[in-house]
Amino acid sequence: MQNPAVPTSPQNSQTHPAPAHKLWTAGSLTYTTPALLLLFFWLLWGDFAWSMRDRSVPNIIQLLFTQYHASDTLSSLLMGSLPAVLSMIIGPIVSYKSDRYRSRWGRRIPFLFIPTPIIVLSIIALAYCPQGGAFLDRALGTLSPGLNSSTLIFIGLFWVLFEFACITANSVFGGLVNDVVPQSVVGRFFGMFRVMSLLAGILFNFYLFGHADTYYRWIFLGIAVLYGAGFTLMCLKVKEGEYPPPPAAPEKSARGFIPAATTYFRECFGHRYYVTCFIAGALASITFNPVNLFSIFYAKSLGMNLTAFGKCFTLTYIISLILAYPLGVLCDRFHPLRMCILALALYSVSCLWGGLYAHTADTFAIALVAHGVLSGIYFTVSASLGQRLLPNTRFAELASAGGIVGSVSSTVVAPIMGQILDHSHHAYYLTFYAGLILSVVALAANLLLYRKFTQYGGPDNYVAPNP
Repeated sequence: MQNPAVPTSPQNSQTHPAPAHKLWTAGSLTYTTPALLLLFFWLLWGDFAWSMRDRSVPNIIQLLFTQYHASDTLSSLLMGSLPAVLSMIIGPIVSYKSDRYRSRWGRRIPFLFIPTPIIVLSIIALAYCPQGGAFLDRALGTLSPGLNSSTLIFIGLFWVLFEFACITANSVFGGLVNDVVPQSVVGRFFGMFRVMSLLAGILFNFYLFGHADTYYRWIFLGIAVLYGAGFTLMCLKVKEGEYPPPPAAPEKSARGFIPAATTYFRECFGHRYYVTCFIAGALASITFNPVNLFSIFYAKSLGMNLTAFGKCFTLTYIISLILAYPLGVLCDRFHPLRMCILALALYSVSCLWGGLYAHTADTFAIALVAHGVLSGIYFTVSASLGQRLLPNTRFAELASAGGIVGSVSSTVVAPIMGQILDHSHHAYYLTFYAGLILSVVALAANLLLYRKFTQYGGPDNYVAPNP
């Protein structure tokens, strides 16, 4: 089954009457409304499997770090800095190759399909981390750092493999959406995209997270099956269109890693406007990291049990679910950049309240829900921002450059936050103050970006400048 795109040509337009139903176009693809809805179905089905993976695996890994006595610094390095470093290395390479790749399966699908079995196998391995840690402890013998440390090493190894494959796929998933979804409805699509992500969060946090300490193995195995089947099916059902020929290959003397890297950085970072885009997006993306990385530790330090913690997230997701599609409509109508600025302003207020008052389980629950709803609003409204600011021909490449800036920022912020918390004897309320500082800086950067955005036509007449 493929997306039933409707072919168009000058000859067809002369010999057949105009279609009675509205047509939607994305590059060389043309859809009737039913065909567009079918495309949305398969993309959203893949996103549901993707979201269940993202909503479950990192949270359970945090629990395992706690169970095996990892320090805040180690947790922040593995959960924050490591993915950021991998993203800096993998993202640009995969995105650059994907923009220039041509095959009968498209330029995005192969890069989404190949990492899928690696992700599945990594999750299965993590399901058996106690057995893996015990095996490693025995294998190292007198050189073993101990059972807990051996288990953390085992978790770390497969967490690296998991992140490697996830980042590979994540580098081009936005490019696939950009290539196959008509821009006139991309905000609405990402609103529905957000709905699926939130449904996954509700299911996991309400039904599963309270049991994650005891039954994480079965949860991991279930997620592995769901993701492997769901994402593979999406890759098989979604069809890409035709693309113009890729840029000519460089001369032999200009080939190799250093010339390619030089070309990449010159093309991506040679225009001040896009550099501003990258910085504004990176600052916004790391704004939510301090609370996200340590929310479970914060909850446990206040005596909140996992069931109550999961219900807070469930409430967050229900509120965000109600807001998701209307926010997508507002993005299509008023532009996502304007909506991002509003979301960051509101988040800064919530962080100030959290820092001042979130010192008991009840007040932390309020701050956590506010954090989740407002950060969710930002991620919903910013989801289509790249599609509205970056040129189609180099979308994935430029998006990966923005990812580099974000990864550098995350690499710095996560261990600093971990060090602050270790030296402050786990004063987790400081995560809200860190979020406040970052949100104010991000707000200023996005206001500067909006000023430059208006110089290129603004919401009504924007034309992306040539990088």
